[in-house]
Amino acid sequence: WGPPGTGKTTLARILSREFGADYFELSAISSGVKQVREILQKGKDSFNNGKRSILFIDEIHRFTKSQQDALLHAVEEGSITLIGATTENPSFEVISPLLSRCRILRLYPLSEIELENVLKRAMVNDILLIQRNLKLDEKAKILLLESCGGDARKMLNTLELSVSLHTEENPRLTKEDIQEALQQKHIIYDKAGD
Repeated sequence: WGPPGTGKTTLARILSREFGADYFELSAISSGVKQVREILQKGKDSFNNGKRSILFIDEIHRFTKSQQDALLHAVEEGSITLIGATTENPSFEVISPLLSRCRILRLYPLSEIELENVLKRAMVNDILLIQRNLKLDEKAKILLLESCGGDARKMLNTLELSVSLHTEENPRLTKEDIQEALQQKHIIYDKAGD
């Protein structure tokens, strides 16, 4: 669990790729018990054939008690490896029997060094940024890194929006471009108001 843009979904995808597991991804917002049971059956079939399966549930804290209960047997028998992502403390949002079968990993907002690594990778690997031959001046980069609150997704979305403000070839983004893209800073509070 952790704040937005800290790599919860990315981490699940990396793990499934590293372990060569079948990978199923659901959003708790748009999925029901029927979909969960279908995936659990696929996971059981794969398990019986010697293959592992990972079920990633985004926003797992939004699953109802009955939806969470449906996961218990498969998690216990090991036919599915459950990775649930949430921005809420799972101790309050996930049922105790499911929590007792899981390991909780807490992710924290990314540091500026980590964000800078994400930014460098995007500048080198993102096909659209490469095609535009984008340049980012130092003040723009500093503002971009400082304004996203440790959220890599917000940083990349702000960069993308900043780039869209330019129609010329070889754009050079300035601090003003980043400010225009940001327009207002979003502050995230937890339930306690912190």
